[in-house]
This record gives sequence, C-alpha cells and structure tokens, in this order.
Amino acid sequence: MGQVRCPDTRWAWVEIDKGALRRNTRAFKDLLEPGVRMMAVVKADAYGHGAVQCAKVMRAAGADQFAVATVEEGVELREAGFQWPVLILSEPPMECVQTLVKYDLMPSVYTQEFALAYGECAAAFGKVGKYHLALETGMTRIGVSWKDAVEFRRGIDFHRGLQCAGTFTHFATADVPGDWTFALQYRRFTEAVSAMKGAGIDCGLVHCDNTPATVLYPDTHLDMCRVGVGLYGMQPADSTRPHISLEPVMSVRARVTRAIYPEAGTGVSYGQTYTVARQSTQICTIPVGYADGLSRTLSDKMDVLAHGTRCPQVGHICMDQCMFAVDVNTRRAVRPMSEVHFGDLVTVLGADGNERITAEEMAGLRGTINYEVTCNFGMRLDKIYV
Repeated sequence: MGQVRCPDTRWAWVEIDKGALRRNTRAFKDLLEPGVRMMAVVKADAYGHGAVQCAKVMRAAGADQFAVATVEEGVELREAGFQWPVLILSEPPMECVQTLVKYDLMPSVYTQEFALAYGECAAAFGKVGKYHLALETGMTRIGVSWKDAVEFRRGIDFHRGLQCAGTFTHFATADVPGDWTFALQYRRFTEAVSAMKGAGIDCGLVHCDNTPATVLYPDTHLDMCRVGVGLYGMQPADSTRPHISLEPVMSVRARVTRAIYPEAGTGVSYGQTYTVARQSTQICTIPVGYADGLSRTLSDKMDVLAHGTRCPQVGHICMDQCMFAVDVNTRRAVRPMSEVHFGDLVTVLGADGNERITAEEMAGLRGTINYEVTCNFGMRLDKIYV
C-alpha cells in the first residue's frame, strides 16, 4: 500500500480499477443472448469514475453503444475519438440541434417541436438525424405517452431528416422482483411497440432494461439492455446480489498530512463535536472533505482504514479536510493499532488488507444510494487508473 501512486499536487485521489471494470462489463455481457446489444451508461462522468477512460475499457470488453445525460457529455466522448453510437437519455434544448448533428449524437425525442427542428437541421447539413423515441409507461418522468406512440410517430415520420434508431422506456421498480408496476410498464411498452410495428412504423432497437432488470428479467432484454451502476461494481439492489458477482471499481485514498497527540479534553474541528478522551489518542488529518464528495452528513459516523484497521472519523468534516482518531494499542481492533505517521496511506473508500469500506456502507450512513456516493467523489479528486 505504501507504494501506491498518488498525484503530485495533492495527497488525495480516486483510484479506478480497470481490471474490475472490464470483468464487470463482461459479466453483464455474458447475461445477454447472442445478438442482444449492451448500452453502457457513462453519464455523470461514468458515475464519477471518468467517462472517457471507462468507455474505452467497456468498449474493449464488449459494450456496443453508450448513453449519457447531456449533450456536453456526448461531445466529450466524440472529441476523445469515440465513433460508436451515443444516446442522450433525455430530450435536450432545441438550441443544441446543430451540435447534435455536428457530433452525430442521438437525442431522446418526445416533443414534436424538437423532433422537427432536429430533422430540419440535419437535412440542412445533408444528413439524417438519428434519435430514440422515449415512451412514458409509468415512470412519470419523460416520454411520449405509450397510448400516443403511433400518433406521435405519424406526426414526425414524414420528415426526410429524421430516422428512428431506437425506442425505449425506463422502469421505476425493476429492482423489486415480481412488482406489479414493473409488469404494467412492460406490458404498456410492448403494446405500444406492437401497435407501431402493426402500423408499419420502424421502431429501431427496442430496449427497456436498466441494470436491475438486465439481471432479474432475462425475458425482457429485447434488442438491447442499458447497463449503468452495475458496471462500476455496485449492486443496484439486494435482490440482484445472488445473480451476479461484481467487483468495486472505485477506491478513494489519501495520505496523512498531520498526526498529533492532543491533550485530553481537546476538541476537534468545527463545533467541537468530538473531544479527545485520552492522552494515547492520535488525531490524524487527511486532505479530503465535503467539496471532494465526502458528505458532511458522515461526520462522526464513518470509519477510514489505516494500517488495515478501521479508525473512526471524528469532528465535523470540513470542506477540504477531515480528521480521524487512533487509540494507539488500546483501540478496539482485531489486532493492536500501531501509531500513524505523516504520509501514511489512508483508505476512505475501498479495501486495505482484510477490511473494506464500501459505497453501500457510506450510502447507508447517509440515507442515500451507492452511486450517489461515487458520483460525489468524482467532483474534483484526481483520478488514477490502475
């Protein structure tokens, strides 16, 4: 652990395990029947893991297409040299249709005004604007109502500048086995697709499965599955754990910038929410704070790993730093805790020896979900790919 690479400018960083990412991608690819495509979701900078680098690994491991949330995220992939299909998972503002055409990005479409403006722009450049039709089936977020799919398509299909490359919906409860809402959404979606096909309308690639549905419902894979959080080694729900083994991809590391023995009774950090109880207690500082994604709500609740042992974080987490405590030789531990020194390696997220701090553990302490944790850590910490 002491030889781990770290940035020259700051003793805090994110490590991305490319081998784990590759194996996770292949694990999902192996769930799909031959001919079923896999769309890798790399939105939000690949859930904090770095979109360009992760997309390269995923593509080499079998991903066929990519999905992002914003036009800027799609442009980033194109400018990095990606030639494979990229879907914007919502309908962007009409003002960016020229950017979509220039960079060959496929928007989601669900308003006639946007679709026709996009088609006009594509035709003006001598191109055909590919898009995916988003259908609203019960998520109540985006999309054309499943009841209106045929009418909507008839209202835009006359335009020579448009081509439907796909039709999709998004499930609200795919992580709950046997949920009736999931079954209802799937029935609505397939009825809408059947109605369009019956009317002679080309639906392109038909897809509805997100990560949990890909794992739990093989009968709904259709033409393509959209896999996101699972690629990064995080289970989308407890219900998927028995069905697929995944490896965490992200670790967060830091080095100790200060290690002292304050006098007993000394308070730590803003608000003095922690007081040093014994002279044998070390208070150690690392340069990771809430501006780096370590939520202030974790103050006095979480652990970090030092020398392969859990140590409690103490005091309020600051914007750029936080502190943890070590009771040398007396702290509860599997083995006696040795003294921590300036420059020692500390793990905020990930494994050290036999101990591991997971995104799920942090999410539980915060009352949120695991991929919000990794998205937050992607905000400003440098990334090292190993």
